[in-house]
Amino acid sequence: MELSPMEVIFLFLGGLGIFLYGIKQMGDGLQASAGDRLREILNRMTSNPLKGILAGIIVTILIQTSTGTTVLTIGLVSAGFMTLRQSIGVIMGANIGTTVTAFIIGLKIGDYALPILALGAFLIFFLKSSPKAYNIGRVLFGFGALFYGLDLMGQGMKPLADYQWFTDLMVNMSTNPFLGVVVGTTLTVIVQSSSATIGILQSLYSNELLELSAGLPLLLGDNIGTTITAVLAALVGSIAAKRAAAVHVIFNVIGATLFMIIMPLFVNLISYLQSVMDLNPEMTIAFAHGFFNVTNTLIHLPFIAALAWIVTRIVPGRDFSEDYKPNHLDPHLLKRSPSLALQGAQKEVKNLGNLTLSILDDTKEYSETNNPKLYKQIKEKVNVVDTLQDSLRSYLIDASKYDISAEDSERQSTLLEVTRIFYKVSGQINEYADLFNKKHRENIELSEPAQEGLEDLFNHVYKSFRKSIESLDIYNPQDLEEVIRLSQKSYKIENKLRKQHVKRLNKGICSTDGGLLYVDLISTLERIGYNARNISETNLSDEVDDLAEDFTIYE
Repeated sequence: MELSPMEVIFLFLGGLGIFLYGIKQMGDGLQASAGDRLREILNRMTSNPLKGILAGIIVTILIQTSTGTTVLTIGLVSAGFMTLRQSIGVIMGANIGTTVTAFIIGLKIGDYALPILALGAFLIFFLKSSPKAYNIGRVLFGFGALFYGLDLMGQGMKPLADYQWFTDLMVNMSTNPFLGVVVGTTLTVIVQSSSATIGILQSLYSNELLELSAGLPLLLGDNIGTTITAVLAALVGSIAAKRAAAVHVIFNVIGATLFMIIMPLFVNLISYLQSVMDLNPEMTIAFAHGFFNVTNTLIHLPFIAALAWIVTRIVPGRDFSEDYKPNHLDPHLLKRSPSLALQGAQKEVKNLGNLTLSILDDTKEYSETNNPKLYKQIKEKVNVVDTLQDSLRSYLIDASKYDISAEDSERQSTLLEVTRIFYKVSGQINEYADLFNKKHRENIELSEPAQEGLEDLFNHVYKSFRKSIESLDIYNPQDLEEVIRLSQKSYKIENKLRKQHVKRLNKGICSTDGGLLYVDLISTLERIGYNARNISETNLSDEVDDLAEDFTIYE
């Protein structure tokens, strides 16, 4: 039966929709079955490039999308949980992992698509009380939907051979590989799924609608187009996230360019494999896809450092996760000499404190300039604090596994508590910056006396916090009593400011919005000041308790 143009379009788009939904269901089911440990896999398995590649492959197979893995990686880089170099290996692995979908399609079990889909639906609707059966049902439903969608797309594509414009396009792509790359890139950007465009390519080739010489450039374009989602995800991310996205683009563009140069050789090689291994058309494309991505990874593997260097020049700026990354958390030293390892950990705790102090500096400048770049920088540094404290806490907790002295055990507890306080303070500084963001955004005015009082309190809190970091030494506490005295003075200043503020409100000098904002600002500074004192008290012996017995410790 001859299909009308409208029926061709409906079959193709409907099949594509079912195909995409099938991939999502299969990926979600696999991910849920494996447990929600994707971030941990990426975070723990990236100590060297080879492990990073393996992590990228595993995660991509679990979620059935290289774009998802890359976006997840960019999120971890942006949050500081992963360095740029670590992310490069994961991105390479994701490109290899995404070829699994093409190999699944190449199994040619489309005749059983509907029974598999039905079995999956049965498990989803009738065994939903069992999480394991439910997730298996999602995998099976997605698996069946994938093949059923491919079958519908194939039915919609067959009549294309009767359209002159389509045959002309295929002929042009055979003689002009660059056109194929452009078409493949554009199609993937539109569909936002490299697996889908590879599936479309497999259907075209299996229906003899295009030659292999036209299909392989399409495949290369597909790999370039899949980078667009990562680029979009990185636009609002940190400098490190933008660099990771740039690596993804450069990696695929260089690979596609190299294969374009040797395109005749590539076509002959895949044709040879097809004839020798008796591959069906779908599996032929799958092998071509896999060969390209594995070869591209092997080519780039020795140049990971060079790729990192290139993107730092393309995307200039400071990467705070690199600037403040821990250099003294050696797990081997922790096993051999926990006492020495704790000394190294103290350096990292001070590093964390200095990072937190730099956020306070940035916040002061932002309050005066309303520079949006500074506000974004504050957010990036807060994320890095989160990462550093996570690494520090894990390292310090691991010290408990080894035979440590009572003194070292006390030092370990002190460092854990100080780490927690620094993390708490970074959150409070973030709140302080958000309050000024609200002030700038809503054009809230503070009276001149209020601004002067706020600046006075800030200076005392800043001095107290800086002194608590400088004097932090679990082996030789010194000069920390001064922090207690500064905290007492900050408390008195804050108390005085509140009373003065009430008087101004009664006289109508301050606006309601400005008054509320002012109270929130001095309260936040007060909590930062208390936590500076908490750091000192944690590091001091009981002999100074009398200095602080009249105060309650706030967080």
